[in-house]
Amino acid sequence: MSLPLYLIGARGCGKTTVGQALANALGYAFSDTDRYLQQTTQRTVADIVSAEGWEGFRQRETLSLKAVTAPATVIATGGGMVLAAENGKFMREQGRVIYLKADANVLAARLEAYPEQDQRPTLTGRPIADEMVEVLAARDALYQQTAHYVINAMQCPDKVVEDIITMLSLARAS
Repeated sequence: MSLPLYLIGARGCGKTTVGQALANALGYAFSDTDRYLQQTTQRTVADIVSAEGWEGFRQRETLSLKAVTAPATVIATGGGMVLAAENGKFMREQGRVIYLKADANVLAARLEAYPEQDQRPTLTGRPIADEMVEVLAARDALYQQTAHYVINAMQCPDKVVEDIITMLSLARAS
């Protein structure tokens, strides 16, 4: 049985794009915790945060993670999934966790090129470039300690997928 693969990292690192391509390459199913949450609640992340606060959203995020976890599935998680220690522990125990690591300036440029304001409210209320520096400073250590593997996500999605497949092959061989 093939373990689930969890993609973690900051907003804009490519979890959904890479996740879909990786799932296709491996013949796995694909799931996105934010999408699942939006489909089951029929609300955007911004609407949930507005109604329930970040704490309510984070509780729903944990439930979504558990709901979408299945063998042979690539799971794109929300950028803050690692903020709850139970989520990190759950992912590490259930499957393999891959941190898609990118510099704050790269993430900010991607988010500015493809804005999704209706999906994810700002965490700090500050300009996106400033916010990404702040978010990465706060979360990088959590991403690192949660991940089984760290992948450079500052390259094209196809190269990221190729690097993940190579890394998984090497891990199986050892």
